[in-house]
Amino acid sequence: MVLSWLMGGDIPVLPLVGASSVAQLEENLGAVALDLTPEQRTRLDSVN
Repeated sequence: MVLSWLMGGDIPVLPLVGASSVAQLEENLGAVALDLTPEQRTRLDSVN
């Protein structure tokens, strides 16, 4: 979720991620397909 949030912001951030297993890589790549709703994005943006 965090990766999707970073990539989908007003100023997109392209995080560098590492993976030590195929399962971790697949989980990280899942962020590309995750579309956060405006409500989810607002909630994440408001966290301090």
